[in-house]
Amino acid sequence: MTTRLHTAPVQQATGQAAELFGTIRKSLGKVPNMYATIGSNAPAVLAQTLHAGEVVKGSSLSARELEAINLSVSEHSGCDYCVAAHTMIAKLAGYTAEETRQLRQGSYPQDARTDALVQFALDLVRTRGTLPAASVEAVRAAGFNDTQIVEAVHAVGAILFTNMINRVNDTTLDFPAV
Repeated sequence: MTTRLHTAPVQQATGQAAELFGTIRKSLGKVPNMYATIGSNAPAVLAQTLHAGEVVKGSSLSARELEAINLSVSEHSGCDYCVAAHTMIAKLAGYTAEETRQLRQGSYPQDARTDALVQFALDLVRTRGTLPAASVEAVRAAGFNDTQIVEAVHAVGAILFTNMINRVNDTTLDFPAV
């Protein structure tokens, strides 16, 4: 694995990194390369990243809605690692291959609610300064309440962090390429 950031072999980890890697392995069956890189360099950041992921998963947004955010933002950000990982996860959440392509392109015409959420997430990452009121009004009009809007912003922040780690690191794919 040729990457830009130090990534120690997972089996050689000690302390907090070893504990976190053990938890990840129990949950996923492996330690994805992205987590290995974060944990090799900053175990406390990995702990926070995992916690943020649990908060996102525990939100009132559905798994499908979260994957719509993850795919559209990851594609916009240009993170091949997250696009690959979240395409696989989106399929597990019930999206077809064609639907994952649409989400990566920034739309979801089959469902106005999901499409509005994708547009909101992309408006958030594309816009400099204060988000236009129309973006917030559109996601509300699609049926999202203020709690869900805050949860969507958190989901965008969480995926952008992993996008940026992978873009800095040029993390080696350990998910099927898209």
